[in-house]
Amino acid sequence: MDSSETNVTAATEPAPRTGSVWIGTSNRGFGKLAASELQRLFEKAKTQSLSPGDVYRFEVDAGREEALRRIKEKPPIFLRHMQPVHRTVPIEDAEATLAAIRAVVAELDAPLRGKKVAVQARKAEAPQTPKAELAPIDVKRAVDEALVATHGAIPVVQDMEYVISVYLARETAYVGWSKPEDNLSTWSGGAVHFRKEDGDISRAKFKLMEAEQSFGIDFGAFHSALDIGAAPGGWSSFLLEKGLRVTAIDPADMHPSLHREHGFTYLRKNAADVTFPEDSFDLLVCDMSWDPLRMAELVKRLLPAVSRDGLVLTTVKLMHGKAFATLREVERVMEPEAKLVATKQLFHNREELTCRWRRTT
Repeated sequence: MDSSETNVTAATEPAPRTGSVWIGTSNRGFGKLAASELQRLFEKAKTQSLSPGDVYRFEVDAGREEALRRIKEKPPIFLRHMQPVHRTVPIEDAEATLAAIRAVVAELDAPLRGKKVAVQARKAEAPQTPKAELAPIDVKRAVDEALVATHGAIPVVQDMEYVISVYLARETAYVGWSKPEDNLSTWSGGAVHFRKEDGDISRAKFKLMEAEQSFGIDFGAFHSALDIGAAPGGWSSFLLEKGLRVTAIDPADMHPSLHREHGFTYLRKNAADVTFPEDSFDLLVCDMSWDPLRMAELVKRLLPAVSRDGLVLTTVKLMHGKAFATLREVERVMEPEAKLVATKQLFHNREELTCRWRRTT
């Protein structure tokens, strides 16, 4: 346990220790896979469930800086969000708990003066909700007061320079501060929310929008995209909005609005039945609800149409469990023609992963 994870009511200082404590969040049902990834990264890693929504306390045998270095060097696929634990507060009645959290934040040794600071407060789901009636918004207000009065910080909700994270478990509030990039996501708990606009074809578009943020992709820098298994057209519509020319392949109907778009070509065919000249596209995307190995074979067959060092983005459906084995098999099919650059289970993924590939041959 990190020596700085202390209970605000403790009468004595804790014994020196060498590890660190974090709150991790994964998509529902995938926390155990995240725990197994942490166990590969660290010689000692313990996890404790805090909420059925796959939020867990994890303790590793490395200090915060070293733990961050390892996690950023080999980003876990299923760890969506993490926040450090600097202090803990026992949850009693609501008023006393808020006062204690406010006091803990006031005492934090953090360089917050004049900085834009976001407060991200969450609480566990039933049946592990806090034993006191505490609302995250009340925690935010209490922490904002301490930030302004004690630290001279500027409370914000976005474009923050620092984050104060508070997680309300059944009997304990976990408090920590960090830079937003050290939490793996700037969104509270990694829950990325986009507003569905009038005219949006499907929420599948949100997967590409989140991939753009998570993988640091500038889709506007591409020119021509091939969308395999495109119907009804959520991904195609997003790429058209970014100014790309899009060729969509699918035997099913595309949304009627797409046919009015300049730069849109629709081939009502199976992807196995089409060919293109080499280097026709600099981007290939595929979000097919198919067996992952069949998807990989289809994508691989069309890779010659993608320019060398072009970007390939696919979802891999976890239809039969065994997530890591499935990913290895898909990677085996795609190599050596494509190299896996990054894999992540995004917030908008369900029983699937999002993979970024680069064509190599």
